[in-house]
Amino acid sequence: MFKKSAVVLALSSTFVMPCYVIAEETVNAEMRGIERIQVTASRRASSVQEAPLNITALDSDVMKDQNIGKLTEIARWVPGLSIPDQGGRGGNNIIVRGLSTNSTGPDSDGGTVATYFGEMPLAVDVRLIDVERVEVLIGPQGTLYGAGTLGGALRYIPKKAELDVTSVELSGDLFNGAESDNLGGETSFIINTPLIEDVLAVRASFNYYNDPGFIDYAYTVKEGGVSNPDPDWNNQQEVSDNIRPVKDANGEEVLTSRIALRWTPTDWLDGTLTYLYQKSEVEGRTVSNYKTLGAGNPLRDVVGKYESAERYLTPDENKDSLISLELTADLGFAELVSATGYSEHKNKGQRDQTDLLLSNPWFYEDFPTFSAFTRETEYFDSFTQEVRLVSQSDSALSWIVGGYYNKKNEYALSEEYAPHFGAFLRSAYLPDNEDYGDFIRSGRIDDLEYLELADDKTVEKALFGELSYQFSEQFNVTVGARLYEYEIEIGSAIASPYLGDVVSDSVTFPSDQIDRFSSDGDGSLFKINASYQITKDIMSYLTVSEGFRLGGSNGIGACPTPLPTGQNTCALPSELAFEPDSTINYELGLKSTWFANKLHFNVAIFNVDWEDAQVSGAATVNGGVGYTSNAGSANSKGVEISSRAMITDNFTAFMSYAYAKAELTSDVDYFFDAKLREKPHTEEVLDEYSIRDGDRLPGAPEHQFSFGVNYSQEVFDNKILDVVYGITAQSDIYSSPGLRAEGEKLPGYALSNLSATLSDDAWSVTLYIDNLFDKYAYSASRGSSRAAGFAEFPSEIRNPGTINQYRAYSHYVVAPRTIGIKVNYLFDL
Repeated sequence: MFKKSAVVLALSSTFVMPCYVIAEETVNAEMRGIERIQVTASRRASSVQEAPLNITALDSDVMKDQNIGKLTEIARWVPGLSIPDQGGRGGNNIIVRGLSTNSTGPDSDGGTVATYFGEMPLAVDVRLIDVERVEVLIGPQGTLYGAGTLGGALRYIPKKAELDVTSVELSGDLFNGAESDNLGGETSFIINTPLIEDVLAVRASFNYYNDPGFIDYAYTVKEGGVSNPDPDWNNQQEVSDNIRPVKDANGEEVLTSRIALRWTPTDWLDGTLTYLYQKSEVEGRTVSNYKTLGAGNPLRDVVGKYESAERYLTPDENKDSLISLELTADLGFAELVSATGYSEHKNKGQRDQTDLLLSNPWFYEDFPTFSAFTRETEYFDSFTQEVRLVSQSDSALSWIVGGYYNKKNEYALSEEYAPHFGAFLRSAYLPDNEDYGDFIRSGRIDDLEYLELADDKTVEKALFGELSYQFSEQFNVTVGARLYEYEIEIGSAIASPYLGDVVSDSVTFPSDQIDRFSSDGDGSLFKINASYQITKDIMSYLTVSEGFRLGGSNGIGACPTPLPTGQNTCALPSELAFEPDSTINYELGLKSTWFANKLHFNVAIFNVDWEDAQVSGAATVNGGVGYTSNAGSANSKGVEISSRAMITDNFTAFMSYAYAKAELTSDVDYFFDAKLREKPHTEEVLDEYSIRDGDRLPGAPEHQFSFGVNYSQEVFDNKILDVVYGITAQSDIYSSPGLRAEGEKLPGYALSNLSATLSDDAWSVTLYIDNLFDKYAYSASRGSSRAAGFAEFPSEIRNPGTINQYRAYSHYVVAPRTIGIKVNYLFDL
């Protein structure tokens, strides 16, 4: 018996199209080679080497041994996939082949990749507990999946309940980060038991994860509107009276649980009813203000590498749930799959809003102890039904046909508070100020300064399918199509209780104050794929496929007509919503196996055209609120290479490389600052705040590289020692298209991991070190130097008089060196 090497499993995750492990059972050591795990991404069971698709798969052992627990950690091992690590609070901007026009800041989810849990679309960063594998498909997948995909699809495949096995699995993890004051930990419990042998079984899992954090919020105010956020920093007593430092304020707790009931009443029907629940509580953003404050800010040279200068803590709570029913029926001529699901997402968060208000030329800076924060509430629910038939005949002709329905309701409320500002207004302006007295209202005793509502409904329907014909044993052609239609209803409203409308005491909007509009559309997508088996070990393929993404609302209230005097934060008609965008992907790939399955070499070259690309980063004319719009076209082209060699029975080496040149291919004047249309400016300034043909897309590196070695050795009477070293590297990324609007180039970096695992058939103990050399690196940026007051064009700052007070410009940083130990034990009962 040859035990599966945890190290070798870890290596399989580094390739563009890898999904391999060392064969577990061989009769002769000379016959050992790379086994090909079966995947179902193509809707038919096949190995990665056999499927004419660009796909990566990571199985549960890979994720366990490489300490992979979330999406950002997966992306480091999948060339062509990039997810800037923004910690527990920051969103997941999933980028394939550089296809992103969003900034690298918070909540910049590009939406170009559809994520699935089992058969159900689910846009949640689920902790990778009791997951059989994760499959990443590169390129549009709208003819195989109900949820249309612009750039690719990512699938979590949970482990099924086993009908004839009773088992209990326990695991624990204890770790310490170099900048943390406390230990972190993770505990998991998994149980599988038949209720009726071979007919009914249940599988349940529970996981609790606690990361203490490593970012100190050292400059928060003790009491908003009372404490001075900018005291005399040389006066320790004044600092102590106003400032409350908080250690490790980006900690995270995640509770994940799943229960699955599997029923197989006959040999042709297999059904699973699943309930998934995850609750995450994040203390704050993983951002650092090291060297980001304005030159005149006395904190500029004080803030440390792992310190945030935000005035308020930024907690965030998410609750996600999914209930689904998946049925698979063998009808003989075809397999019928039905997937029905209902999911809910609830979010509550808080963020420092001081800088946004100060940056506008209103009058907040007149209040000596001014500070502000925003509380956010978000809710959405989604009902999905997908049905498909997959042919099972042995003829040369095969097919897949399916239908998809999704209805999604979204609700978001943003409440902006300026503590004690109302009292200041009443005392300072109402009595005799000619400029402000005519529109300042009495305000609210709860200090609600601004309220914004978004209430959207989306319905999408689609028919999709593929038809394949095997012309010979070597040559196969597949054509696919998707027909879709959608309807979107958008509701939005805004109010400024101090400076305009006064909302009801319940902090909501009467129905007659909500602006509503709707849009709809339909269209079609196509795909053609041809593959040729050059030899039994070498296969080439060519794919041309289209992708599509729905448009939507920016969630900003519409501007009234005419605009009232004074402060206005609202959207013009062109700023309310953004239109759908689409891609067409051209790809040529080669998959090959050499030397009796001891060497794999895979390569893919691609060219992707992107039309009506959705771009974030613009600011509304009234209020300067960021929004998304369409910006013409873009293109990405490049290559992805992977190679792996099994040098000896004990020693394996691996390497992968990806290159993507992604850039805009059209101009849009005044994109980042529409207010420039209203005032004199130079051509240099115009060029800075527009986007141009040839501008590099933001958020993803052009180059990605991974390399590693593993050593596996039998020790201590049939125990196995696995030692893994791996390094992942990326080149620089841009924070905005073409570095415009004061964007910046974030340097590239490399991270090394080292682990050693001692294991037996039932147990394992792993000592690991993540970020072995304690690399300090920026993974993304929040805001820009424009807000901090040392931008290239400071004359364009909306309120230059407050530049030294700004703290919103910061960097997300990767976690420092972390050392931990994991144990795992499996009881077969």
